[in-house]
Amino acid sequence: MTKNPTLERVKALRQIMNEQQISAFIIPGTDPHLSEYSADHWKARGWISGFNGSAGTAVVTEKQAGLWTDSRYFLQAGIQLEGSDFILFKDGLPETPSIQKWLVDTLPSGSVIGIDGSMFSYSEAQQLKHYFEDKGFSLISDFTPFEKIWDDRPSIPNDPIFVYPEKYSGESTESKISRILNKIKAEGANAILLAALDEIAWFLNIRGTDVPCNPVGICFSYISEKERILFVNAQKINKDTAEYLQENDIKIAQYEKIYDFLKNLSGSETIFIDPRKINYSLVNAISSGQKIIFGNSPITWEKSLKNKTEIAGFKDAMIRDGVALVHFFRWLESHVKDGNVTEITISEKLREYRSQQALYVGESFSTIAGFNAHGAIVHYSATPETNATLKPEGFLLIDSGAQYLDGTTDITRTIALGKLSAKQKRDFTLVLKGHIGIATCRFPQGTRGTQIDILARRFLWNEGQNYLHGTGHGIGHFLNVHEGPQNIRLEENPTPLTPGMVTSNEPGVYIAGEYGIRTENLTLVVEDRETDFGKFYKFETLTLFPIDKNAIDKALLTKEEIEWLDNYHQTVFEKLSPALDSEAKEWLKKATDKL
Repeated sequence: MTKNPTLERVKALRQIMNEQQISAFIIPGTDPHLSEYSADHWKARGWISGFNGSAGTAVVTEKQAGLWTDSRYFLQAGIQLEGSDFILFKDGLPETPSIQKWLVDTLPSGSVIGIDGSMFSYSEAQQLKHYFEDKGFSLISDFTPFEKIWDDRPSIPNDPIFVYPEKYSGESTESKISRILNKIKAEGANAILLAALDEIAWFLNIRGTDVPCNPVGICFSYISEKERILFVNAQKINKDTAEYLQENDIKIAQYEKIYDFLKNLSGSETIFIDPRKINYSLVNAISSGQKIIFGNSPITWEKSLKNKTEIAGFKDAMIRDGVALVHFFRWLESHVKDGNVTEITISEKLREYRSQQALYVGESFSTIAGFNAHGAIVHYSATPETNATLKPEGFLLIDSGAQYLDGTTDITRTIALGKLSAKQKRDFTLVLKGHIGIATCRFPQGTRGTQIDILARRFLWNEGQNYLHGTGHGIGHFLNVHEGPQNIRLEENPTPLTPGMVTSNEPGVYIAGEYGIRTENLTLVVEDRETDFGKFYKFETLTLFPIDKNAIDKALLTKEEIEWLDNYHQTVFEKLSPALDSEAKEWLKKATDKL
């Protein structure tokens, strides 16, 4: 059996920790921009532990190592950590200690805990610092061992940054800059420091290809009433982008010069900083006499409220995506019995059909295609070792999405590949009932996602079942597929669901070792009506593709739920059929006929 390569890597890390008298090192799965998905250069947590999920933190001490991740990755992490030094800690379960508590309970008082401050938000690092110091420990934030022990570390990507035209964004860069400067002026600031890649991309109407599936470029930005600077490696800027930046009075400075720039600020400006979106090292680099105002980034909110152009783009992209999915699922249906279709084949074919659509740029995330038991692994990713061959039996769960120049898509469908048991149909229908519960919800102005989450779970809860991930996340417009500030989940989030927000609706249920079920559409919050009780909002479903009627136990649905499904399917047919040939149109007609 091949020795797990992470064993030697952890050994090398411990040697440096010992030399610098560091008792523990905390390694998050992020980058200096605090991204959910990072360029390969910053995937240190995956390199040291072997776990490559999008959420998780590794911790290494002199004698132990742990990996904390959430419920989406429990099964995946358990597999990927086999043969390593790492113990899996299932975050969110009552019996799982926090990283801080585990370290305090494990290490002797007075121990030194190390972090790379550029990998933590200012607020998170401050919390760690205060926690450990209160317990008699110390925290250092300049420990960067991977520069020494990661020999074949990928370089920081230098793909070109390109201009995102106003015909897709719906608003000029000058207008956005003016709006945001007015927002921070109301808070007493006249400059804003930005590190979040999607915020810079939206703000300056630029895009890139530095991070797989996320159309962003590696950069920092500092915008004030006096100057506008984009900190980016010069080789990423071509002639067209340079001219565009110049037209908008945006200067270019080298990416790594951001730290020197902040150290040399004169103190004449008051900088607005979102402490959750700027890394600890950046804030600490700011000259001591500089005035800082901390608050929630106004860009996060403004970006979440899609304008008319963006909404129209989403709707057009959904039609083209739906057409691609019709062609794909027709192909799948006719080839499953051949015995040659695998989970990896599915991902390749989906890319092929989507790439034939206008304005296609790439995937919005790596396709999750799980056959039967693999469907129970929430963020399963097929590898050559796990790649299952499909058979005409059980469930196939496919979660996929695309980036089009005019919009981002994210859809999950679970389909029956053969005859289903009564239990499978019941579970599928319970998930569908929850999906319809969200889709048909009407709610007063000010309602938060946590207040309606129960509508997606109640039917599962009644049967003693549940799912541990959120019900909905925000979606970027030709940007990150996961976007805040809104969501729909059990945990409290003060953000109200507001017209213009695009949010997923994706309840599910996962039976370990057997199958997984999830049904996901994207929705737009729109105005419903105004009564004596105030304004009311509702969801408009944007995604256009049939839900598998063969997996439904009709007896479990109410008349109103059947009516919603039939109306949704009628809309799907009306929107997609004009772009289909006669055979594809006939397939879609059958898939969308009344239940």
